[in-house]
Amino acid sequence: MRAVDQVIADRLASGVPLVGQISHYIIAAGGKRLRPALLLMVSGALGYQQAHRFALAAVVEFIHTATLLHDDVVDDSTLRRGRPTANETFGNPASVLVGDFLYSRAFQMMVEVGQMRIMEILAEATNIISEGEVLQLMNMHDASLSAEGYLLVIRSKTAKLFEASARLAAVLAGSSPEVEEACATYGQALGTAFQIIDDVLDYDGDPAELGKNLGDDLREGKATLPLIIAMQRGTPEQAAIVRQAIENGSADQLDQIVAIVRETGALSAARDAAAAEAQRAITALAQLPANDYSTNLLQLAAQLLQRRT
Repeated sequence: MRAVDQVIADRLASGVPLVGQISHYIIAAGGKRLRPALLLMVSGALGYQQAHRFALAAVVEFIHTATLLHDDVVDDSTLRRGRPTANETFGNPASVLVGDFLYSRAFQMMVEVGQMRIMEILAEATNIISEGEVLQLMNMHDASLSAEGYLLVIRSKTAKLFEASARLAAVLAGSSPEVEEACATYGQALGTAFQIIDDVLDYDGDPAELGKNLGDDLREGKATLPLIIAMQRGTPEQAAIVRQAIENGSADQLDQIVAIVRETGALSAARDAAAAEAQRAITALAQLPANDYSTNLLQLAAQLLQRRT
């Protein structure tokens, strides 16, 4: 990952000081680097060790960072990874424009790899991610959102970049179509499980560990899986409390809603849904060679369910 960090540092260079300042601010905040790590691990599992893997790992991190900059503006977020968001520190216009810079820099870098298939994958991924963002915006304050509608959003908005990261590694390695699809399935399932657990932690996490405020999804009027299940399983009175909170975008009754998602078994059911996705990811690994990298991929899917941050 040090090689990826070096590429990131080199390619953040800009003649406009504010571009570099904001880019470094959000990237230096840390984060899990899951998407670039996924690309590197799948590359290793498939025996690909050339330098293009570092460039593309940086590309997916730039795309991810751009989405974070835009997300925080749309959601009016103030805290990420335990410190003020870029939009809180530098303002909304600068954050949006630097997000655009990171997108365009990512596309400059993917062109340099010189493979049209790489560009196709990343162009499709960024398009679907944008559609997912719009879908989520349309679903705000909609307490009637189904579990299927919720999954469509997270597979577009979150899981698509995981899927693309794993697929890119297969393309770099010159893998067969079957192996490429297995890698994509692993990435999509992993990303879906990751987001479901993220939504669980909004009602079952520690703010100090998470680096963000609990109940943020509720304040934004997002009907996530724990809330959808709680409304399905709860009493009419419990369902009405959750529904009103989503429609009003209010966390005033957060403690009561946390109690409802626990009492109805919604948290456990959501974790079960994440576990099913993790198992789908593990099953897909059967198509990859057996080595230390594929073992690490298996462990990543299993350990994801235990995350607290």
